[in-house]
Amino acid sequence: MMPGIEQALNPDMTDVASNDKPVVAILTIDDDLQYFRGNRLNFADLLITGEQLGFIAYVLTVKHLKLNRSRLLGYTYRAKSGSWVKGYFPRPDIVYNRIPQREDERLPRVRKKLISLARQPDIQLFNRRFFNKWSLFKWLNESNTTRSYIPETSRLTDSAVLAGLLKRHSLIYLKPVRGKAGVGIMSVRVQPERNLPYRLQIQEEKGSRTYRCSTLSRLWERVSKQLKAADEPYIAQQGISLASVNSRPFDLRALIQKNSSGQWEVTGIGARVAGDSSITTHVPRGGYIEEPEKLLVFVFGQDKAQKVMSKVRSTALVLARQIERSAKSRMGEMSMDLGVDATGHIWFFEANSKPMKFDEPHIRKKSLEQIFHYSEYLHQKSRQQKGG
Repeated sequence: MMPGIEQALNPDMTDVASNDKPVVAILTIDDDLQYFRGNRLNFADLLITGEQLGFIAYVLTVKHLKLNRSRLLGYTYRAKSGSWVKGYFPRPDIVYNRIPQREDERLPRVRKKLISLARQPDIQLFNRRFFNKWSLFKWLNESNTTRSYIPETSRLTDSAVLAGLLKRHSLIYLKPVRGKAGVGIMSVRVQPERNLPYRLQIQEEKGSRTYRCSTLSRLWERVSKQLKAADEPYIAQQGISLASVNSRPFDLRALIQKNSSGQWEVTGIGARVAGDSSITTHVPRGGYIEEPEKLLVFVFGQDKAQKVMSKVRSTALVLARQIERSAKSRMGEMSMDLGVDATGHIWFFEANSKPMKFDEPHIRKKSLEQIFHYSEYLHQKSRQQKGG
C-alpha cells in the first residue's frame, strides 16, 4: 500500500450525514504514486468543513467515477491522525470539479467522463472546465455592461497585431491563453528616447529575462521565439498603469461564489502588491499580500477609497454573471484579478474557474462553507424539480 493512505474505511461511516443534505464529491484525477492529484491541504480543509456542516463529502478520482454504481471508491481525511483513508461512499448528488491541471482536463478519457457526468439527471456538476483567456475577453466584449472593464485585447497572430497595439499604447502585455501563475507572460514597453526603444520582459518559472530591441522586427523575432517555445496561443493586451504604493503597482483578487440562494456573492477581496521588477503581482515572485482598503485609502483618500471598493464589489458580480452566461456552463465560484488605475477606473485582467486558496483567514473560512451552501441549494432545487 502506498504511503499516506489508510485502507478500508468502515462503510457505516459514510451514512452519518443528514438525509436532507447532498453527498458531495470533490473530483480530481488519479495518480499512480499518490492515488490522487490536487492540493491535498485544500481537499482536507473542504472535507473537514463538510463534516462540520453535516455533509458526506469525499475525494473522487475520474478513474473511480463509475456512473452505473451506487457506491464509489473514494478518499476521506482523518484530521486527528492527519491521514487519508480509502473506502466506499454513496453515489454523489453533487460533483465539485477540482481537476488540477488543464492538461488533465483535456485528456480524452477525462473529457468523455465529464460529458457523461453532465448528462446524469441525478448528479449536479459545477465548474466543469478551466477558462481560456481569449474566450473570457470575447465573452466580456459581447455585453455593453462589461465591455468598458476590459483592456483592448487581440489574438497575437502576427507582427501587425503587435505593431498596432504599440502605436496606441506604450505598454502592452502578451499572455498565454492557458497560462498559470504568470509563467510565460511578456511585457513590452516603448521608450522612444532610448537607442533601443523596445523593452521586452519575459517572466519565467523563476525570475524574468529582459531584452532591449532596436526595431519592431527585432522585437517580433524575440517574441516569436518565445511563442514557439511556449507552443500555445497568446493574446496581446493594452497595459494599464495601475494605482501603486511606493512605486509598486497592486491589483485586487476577488473571490466570487454562489451562496445558499444560488446567487453570486463576493466572498472576499484581497490585494497583491507587485514584487520588485516583477511583471505580475504573484506572491511567489516577490509580491506581498495587503489589505485592499489600506492601499486604496493610501492612493485615493478615505471617501473615494470607499466608493472604489464598493464599485469593485459590484463590478465583480456583473462580470461573474456575464462570464457564466457566455460560458453556458454551471459555475459555483471563480476568482478574478481586477486592477484599479490612478483615476479609480476598474479593469478586468483574468478569471479562474479553479480558484487558488486565499490566504486571508476570514476569506478562507467563508470560501469553504460556501461550497457546501451552494451544493445544498443545487440539491434542494433538483429535488423540487423532480417533485413537480
